[in-house]
Amino acid sequence: MTLLKITQIGHPVLREVAEAVDDVADPDIQMLMGDMAATMADAPGIGLAAPQVYRSIRVIVFSVPAERLGPDDHPGPEGITALANPSFEPLDDEMVTGVEGCLSIPQLRGLVPRHRRIVYRGIAPDGSLVEERAEGIVARVLQHEIDHLDGVLFLDRMCDLKALAIDEELHHLLKTETSEDPPQ
Repeated sequence: MTLLKITQIGHPVLREVAEAVDDVADPDIQMLMGDMAATMADAPGIGLAAPQVYRSIRVIVFSVPAERLGPDDHPGPEGITALANPSFEPLDDEMVTGVEGCLSIPQLRGLVPRHRRIVYRGIAPDGSLVEERAEGIVARVLQHEIDHLDGVLFLDRMCDLKALAIDEELHHLLKTETSEDPPQ
């Protein structure tokens, strides 16, 4: 696996709507999924979208370790999951505000409202269709990564930019608003 360079805020690829993947079995797509998984783990992060590695295609990888789950969160799939052409639908109207960060926006965190419960779909590396339910931080990570595929950054979802902090000042946000751990 090759570690890929992570795109930083300001690069136009982060604001593009990514192209759908036509053939998940394409060796280039298979290699990209593996390289993205290695890059995310090395960063370290819990989610990564192809635009974050300079590829404007609809591919994400994610993995939420047990220590990042909140007390009411349900675990997601074990290990790293890669999906092509992912999408999601909220299961209800419940929104939860939580702290988010992004590997493409280093050292910044902000309070972002997201759907608490979703169903997500995509194509696994083996070509099988995936449809699963996610809650809590797993749902948050999926929404964050799918946003990247539509050229949307977590900053765009924030209700108030006063709820933005650098890592060293994050404790001020956590005192005032939420107990969720920040996705990266």
